[in-house]
This record gives sequence, C-alpha cells and structure tokens, in this order.
Amino acid sequence: MSASGAETVITVQGAAWADVKPEQCIVRFTIATDGPERAPVVERVTASLDAVSATIAALQDAGPVTRWSSDRVHISAQRPWNSDGTPAPLIHHAGVSGRAVVSDVHAVADLVDALPVHETVAIDSLEWSLTDARLAHERYEVRTRAVADALEKAEVLTAAIGLGSATAVALADPGMLDGGGSGGGPGGGPSPRMEKSMMMAMDARGGGGSLPLRPEPIRVEAAFDARFTAR
Repeated sequence: MSASGAETVITVQGAAWADVKPEQCIVRFTIATDGPERAPVVERVTASLDAVSATIAALQDAGPVTRWSSDRVHISAQRPWNSDGTPAPLIHHAGVSGRAVVSDVHAVADLVDALPVHETVAIDSLEWSLTDARLAHERYEVRTRAVADALEKAEVLTAAIGLGSATAVALADPGMLDGGGSGGGPGGGPSPRMEKSMMMAMDARGGGGSLPLRPEPIRVEAAFDARFTAR
C-alpha cells in the first residue's frame, strides 16, 4: 500500500477454491504375459484382450462406459543369462495397454472387479476428473469469488485508514502486475487449475468383491492480483 499525492494505491491478492466430487474416471489397464514360446504368449494376450473387450463393450452398452480404447499388441523377446554366464533360452513378452472412461463413479468398482478376472490383466491407475462442462462452470464460479475476495480485502484496507471506496485499476494473474513473480501461470503466477485425484498402481488381480473406492474431491482454484486506488 503506497501513497501518491491525495491518492492511495492498494495492491492485494484475491483467492478462492472449491472441492468438487469427481464425475468420471479413466481406468487404465495392462494385459501382459511372457513365456518361452512366442506363439502361445501372443495367443494368451490376444484371448485376454478379446475377453476384456467384451466385458467393456457390455458396460458401454449398459451406459457407464462412455468410450474406451486399446493399443496394438507389443511383442518383444529377451535372453536372460544364467549365473555361470551362459545364455538362457529366450523369454518372449507380449502386452497391450488400454483405457476406459466411466461416466458413473459408482460403476468404477464394477469395472475394476471385472477386468482382473483374467489373470493376465492388471489395473494400472484410476484417474478421477470432472466433465469439461462442469469444470468450466466451477472455474467461472471460483474466478468470480477470487475477484470478490480481492475487492473485499481492498475495501477493508481503505476503511481501516479512513479512505473512501476502492476503485479497481488493474487485475492480473499473480506476479504479473509487477512484471515478474514466481508460480505456474503466465507471468509466474498460479492460474486456475484442476487437480486430478488419482489412485495409482492398483493390483486388483483375483477380484474378491467390490472395492470400496472413495476418491478425493477435485480442487478447482484461482488467484488474482488486483490494484485499487482510493482517496
């Protein structure tokens, strides 16, 4: 806060956030196996992929899965070495990765339970998120409240030093009013962002009933620097 003649300049930062329940989830999975013979290894992965495709397609027809995809089957071979330094027989590897987008968070556990029924399948991660429309709405609300927070702070300061109402003259991402700063957004300030809540590396092989999935809320936040004048 500084004074220039009869006018006082006040610079504050406004911030706001919201914790929102996830609306959808990306289930990432891998199908992989290995063995001494190339053909049986490829056949096992291909058969598992066919079975997984049928499982996901059934959920897609029912509604919870909105879209899904899988990569091509990757095949490789590696020759291990025995402890005495002699080469061992080749080990052949085959694998494929895929992802399914589940629009109903309550149906995620059903898919997580269903996929590992096949012994070659492992769940790699669950990535919880919001739909684009909901994210846009939450960002609008949070940004509006961040600006209101900056105005409230400025009005408190002007009242504390006995001045009239504050008039906004500049609004920017954190650090940009002074042409610098630190942070992740343009000019160094943190821009509004959505943080994905993730459940990583879930080895759910073997099933055993529905998993009690309780994803963390997704935080949407915003911050702005604002400059006001008051007399």
